Amino acid sequence: MKGRNIIIALLSPIMLLGGCEDLDYVRPDQLSESTFWKTEEHAKQGAVGLYSAMMQSWCFGLEFAFDMCTDIADGVSPFADISRGTSFASTSSAVQNHWQYLYELVHRSNTVIRNVSAMSIEQSSIDPIIGEAKFMRAMAYFRMLNCWGGVPYYDESCDIEKEFSTVTNERSTEKEIRQHIIDDLTDAISKLPVSWPDTDYGRITKGAAYALRGKVYLFNKEWEKAIADFEEVVYNKHNDYGYALHPDYEGLFRLYNGRRSKEMIFAIQSIDGNVAGYALNIVGYFGNKSTMRLIASNLIVPSTKLIDLYEKPDGQPFDWDEVFPGYNEGDSDFRRKCLAVAINDASTEITSVLDCDTAKVIAAYNDRDPRLCWNVITPFSHYLGTDAASVPMDKQFVIVDPTKGGSPMEAQAFIRNSEGWNSYLWRKWIPTGNLDGYWGEYNRTPYEFPLIRLGDVILMLSEAYNEVGETDKAIVEFNKIRERVGMPGLNSGPAWMAVRSQDEMRERIRDERARELAGEGQRYWDLKRWGILKETVKDARDILGDLMYERAYQPRHEIWPIPFVEMERNTNLVQNEGW
Repeated sequence: MKGRNIIIALLSPIMLLGGCEDLDYVRPDQLSESTFWKTEEHAKQGAVGLYSAMMQSWCFGLEFAFDMCTDIADGVSPFADISRGTSFASTSSAVQNHWQYLYELVHRSNTVIRNVSAMSIEQSSIDPIIGEAKFMRAMAYFRMLNCWGGVPYYDESCDIEKEFSTVTNERSTEKEIRQHIIDDLTDAISKLPVSWPDTDYGRITKGAAYALRGKVYLFNKEWEKAIADFEEVVYNKHNDYGYALHPDYEGLFRLYNGRRSKEMIFAIQSIDGNVAGYALNIVGYFGNKSTMRLIASNLIVPSTKLIDLYEKPDGQPFDWDEVFPGYNEGDSDFRRKCLAVAINDASTEITSVLDCDTAKVIAAYNDRDPRLCWNVITPFSHYLGTDAASVPMDKQFVIVDPTKGGSPMEAQAFIRNSEGWNSYLWRKWIPTGNLDGYWGEYNRTPYEFPLIRLGDVILMLSEAYNEVGETDKAIVEFNKIRERVGMPGLNSGPAWMAVRSQDEMRERIRDERARELAGEGQRYWDLKRWGILKETVKDARDILGDLMYERAYQPRHEIWPIPFVEMERNTNLVQNEGW
């Protein structure tokens, strides 16, 4: 990891929590015992700095982008090396950057724990901040565990400012790292409040620590322990956490300007959608070229696999052959006849539908699980983008036959894909128009982004129940997710909704997590822990079946290589097998 100057550069910008009081910020290079760590206000400022470090792009600020490493999204950045496998190496920038920024969060957490623990202030003020810092440290190590396995462990006894040149620990084992994570979260549970005042909305709570600990247990197949932690927050076993599924699935991903949801257990807050605000750059990766007139856009797009996973309204699997016989095995010319139209050279209107039955195509998408059209911009659907002057303007997504007319241009009536792919586009996370003037910077997505939400926890609880043979309980939890969006529940009557075995339920849960959590970055970690990454790694193909790019899988891709530069800095590091 880099030295003191990197830590200072990372922590200089402070991300204030949504609704939090304004805090004066002291640069880390000025944090000495003689000038800082003296008052409750100093302690709180140190805690706020953790959130700034956590939401950095290469820490957890690109969480949504991990979907491009799976079967439900395709893309060109930022994880192309990992996604495609062709140049996945110990020198990959994503591998190095994620390692570095996760360790920055670890050392920032250690700094807070070490200094706040020794402060002469009320214990009631110390404990919650220590809880926050231990949660952050645990979250960072949990990610490292899932990427690299065992890694060097540093706790608060390591003062990076004083010991940078001697921070050369050997790798701890996976078992040791996992135990450190559990210990931190257990202590955090004992110290964190059930809730914070409204002025501190967004800070880590006791429920978040339970949920993350349950996830750690789940990933390690400690099913009973996972169940206990998930039941704690789902059923309020010892505290009233107040969590509830948001009644509007689409609205859950459009929380801005003070809008909140009881479903959010721990989320990255966004403050303002303009230059002065702090927010993730989801739009810069997920947006299309009509989204606030993006220059570079749709770097990550939904895959055809994801779209085809969304069922019919009665719960039956969707099959393109039922819409257009021969479609599944048809080549791109056949599919183009089914889906493509012609537009004029000015890109202002459809001049001919050619052989396309547009009503049938629209129905093929609209008559499905509603999450499909809430998450994805589908052919012939509309999207409120902006014109060349960033003024709101209705746009339509069409697939065109380039031999019969013009090409889509984002400045006019149609949406253009900057990669030239005939791919789907994201609707989830993408603002419409300019949100009545609230949103003015395309690289600042104004919405609250969940790292842990109740819908995810309920599906993890369903999974844990199923793995211990309590499939009836698993179905109860699973059906809560379906009920919210108006989809039929399992064992609700029709033969195709029946679940006859633990294995069938396991497959149902895996598909439902893909549908429910699309665009949230959870799929990659799911595929790795389920041991099915290899069988899901396929070449990326667009709507017409044309190749967008190839993917190459190797067994060593299951675990990341230790960054080459880190092995140069720390000669005690031993590389992972196969790298």
